[in-house]
Amino acid sequence: MPYNEKNILGPEAKRMESRRMFLRDAAIAAGGLAAAYSISGLSSVAASVPAAPVVETIYGKVRGFLNDGICTFRGIRYGASTAGKNRFMSPRKPEPWAEIRDATSYGYSAPQTNPAARGVDLPESEIGRILAASDGYRVPPAESEDCLFLNVWTPGIGTARKRPVMVWLHGGGYSSGSASSLLYDGTNLARRGDIVMVGVNHRLNVFGYTHLGDFGMPEYADSGNAGQKDIIAALEWVRDNIERFGGDPGRVMIFGESGGGGKVSMLLASPPAKGLFHSAVIESGPGIRMSERAAATRVAEIFLAELGLDPKRLPELQKLSTEKIQAGYYAATATLAKQGRSGGGLGGGSFSPVLDPVVLPAHPFHPAATRISEDVPVMIGWNKTESTAFMLADKEAFSLDEAGLRKRVEALAGSEAEALINMYRSEYPKMSPSTIFFHISSYSMMGYGSVTIAERKAALGRAPAYLYRLDWETPVMGGKLISPHGLEMPLVFDNVENGGEALTGGGIEAGKLAAKMSEVWISFAGTRNPNTKKSGLARWDPYDSGKRTMMIFDNQSRIEQDFQKEQRIIFERINRAKENL
Repeated sequence: MPYNEKNILGPEAKRMESRRMFLRDAAIAAGGLAAAYSISGLSSVAASVPAAPVVETIYGKVRGFLNDGICTFRGIRYGASTAGKNRFMSPRKPEPWAEIRDATSYGYSAPQTNPAARGVDLPESEIGRILAASDGYRVPPAESEDCLFLNVWTPGIGTARKRPVMVWLHGGGYSSGSASSLLYDGTNLARRGDIVMVGVNHRLNVFGYTHLGDFGMPEYADSGNAGQKDIIAALEWVRDNIERFGGDPGRVMIFGESGGGGKVSMLLASPPAKGLFHSAVIESGPGIRMSERAAATRVAEIFLAELGLDPKRLPELQKLSTEKIQAGYYAATATLAKQGRSGGGLGGGSFSPVLDPVVLPAHPFHPAATRISEDVPVMIGWNKTESTAFMLADKEAFSLDEAGLRKRVEALAGSEAEALINMYRSEYPKMSPSTIFFHISSYSMMGYGSVTIAERKAALGRAPAYLYRLDWETPVMGGKLISPHGLEMPLVFDNVENGGEALTGGGIEAGKLAAKMSEVWISFAGTRNPNTKKSGLARWDPYDSGKRTMMIFDNQSRIEQDFQKEQRIIFERINRAKENL
């Protein structure tokens, strides 16, 4: 059964939820008329929708609630439980139901908590709070292998009006996260843009990305991409059902941040996903390559060894408890970390999507952009100082001297370090050594990959690519974070004061930029073009190898062409050298 959010939320989240429930109950008491609002011209829609709206999906009826004029449905099942015999298998359709199912509470999130840490009372810190917010959730969600649920926010139900659909894929690498978060609440987006918002939960880490397909048992052929196949199943649900929620199955945009951006990248190269979406946004998660099969098989061997199993005993995996599987996964990630490999991040060779002749026949953007989605426009970008969010525990990084700066940049750029530092010294003579390092490390982490995807997408000469960078600086923690990883999410969702305070600090400046950026994302979903008069921004042309146009989002947003050209060229040399090794 889906869990009840009110039972696990912290004080602030409970206050927000209490307000929502009050509005819902007030609307019910007034027969649905009390929820009529004038924002974005939705008063007539709200007045015509019952306070407890019911939609009949192809599997059965679900009942949601009306919140701030938006019909809200939480925890809609799009797939059967993935536990037991379905573990590591392709997702299966849910069994139809005859009753009207409640859809007011979020569904379970994928298992992701280390069993060894369960029940341990860890002290909350400001660092932990910021990092949790940047990964997309602030309250630990209830977990279960029965996790194939999605959430829908819509201004109106029924087929009379077809609205653009925005499908959100959460961050957290491929190992953690959940769509059940205040930060990802789609109420404001749905109201602002008259769109339908969908958030998806799916299998993660060991349950979603363990490649067992080369051990000689064909039933495990898709295990390495099970999490991605879940998302494809959710997109099929959208195709088959979203019109009943007021959405247009012919105008579906997928968008995701960090690991969600990697998931979007993979789907762009996945034949089974072709035609299920029509535009795509990759936020701070450029997935140029995915895992090679040999590397993914070695990871699976490490995992099996931690469980005391050999590849001939794969069926025994179905009989182990969830906690046993998780314990084996966390032990394997510790081994991978000692070998210098990520256990569930964006890097290949970990628990992540893997090349497969059916699901993923080639890398999404290596050595060139995939042609599978050549007709799908892509918007891609990163935040100016992504790396600050990952270095909060590294006090030295925030107080570097010249020697410390050079040592760290040399680790990233080798013999090119001096040229990079000199470039920043020339352009920004007052920039501190730490700030220079944060800029360079962030470009290395997210910027170069974003530019590369834009370059290779544009080279196809088909659907356009639009490149951006977020330069707005958050005031939280005294401005220490500058423009960190995850900062664009509350701006895109227009949720700077609804789950996004930890990243933005709330306030007028954040609200104004959120209004502009959310309009851009809404426009891209509806028209496959980010340009809209509602944003008030300058014309944003597609990226090409001549002008290399980029949008810089800030208090005074602007268009740049071949921005920081020298840095781009230096990293091109660095990465060509790596590929030739």
